[in-house]
Amino acid sequence: MPAEESVNQHIVIITGASPIDPAVAARIPPSALLIAVDGGLDHALAIGLEPRHLVGDLDSVSDDGLAWAARNASIDRHPTDKDSTDTELALALAATFDPERITLIGGGDRLDHTFAGIGALGALSVTSVPVLDAWWDGQHVRVVQGPGSAALRLVAGSTLSLLALHGPCTHVTLRNTRWELDRVDIGPVVGLGVSNEVPQASGPVDVEVSLSGGTLTIFDVPADEPNAS
Repeated sequence: MPAEESVNQHIVIITGASPIDPAVAARIPPSALLIAVDGGLDHALAIGLEPRHLVGDLDSVSDDGLAWAARNASIDRHPTDKDSTDTELALALAATFDPERITLIGGGDRLDHTFAGIGALGALSVTSVPVLDAWWDGQHVRVVQGPGSAALRLVAGSTLSLLALHGPCTHVTLRNTRWELDRVDIGPVVGLGVSNEVPQASGPVDVEVSLSGGTLTIFDVPADEPNAS
């Protein structure tokens, strides 16, 4: 297999029980390093993606998928009885490559898996990664660790929600939305930041978010971005 890039790379982790939306797949840069989580490998292969790593207890990947991985990927197999989810293990592996960005792609019909999957982006193992985001059943999610900030280029007129899923977020500031925030504290899973609005405009709108402490989860609609090479 080709040597791994060690810096300045985009790592995409494919997990969950849902097929990959072609519109989401189109956003994956050709140069991204792909990591599949268990049965996520089958969804990746079904849409023409070829992960270089397979992680998990491998209880849901198909026999054909596992045979493909044995020939074409590095397999990081874990026991079924463990204290971390397969997605958490994949994120920890991704962080060892010191990437600039990690994107999680997943979905499924189990609410507990949804919370655990999105919540994993707040793990200590990935706090050093500058950009953390996800596409979960077609919904885009951005996670920002405090103290930190994010510049978001969003679809005009779209909905934007901020949630403190991992505990309180302090001194949250939000600019260029219908309802702006100025150093506001947001409690865990409260509605203060839910259903904000991006202004109407003829093109994408730039929104700024910052916080002093905590882990902020942002549900947004990003404007189309070119598929970087």
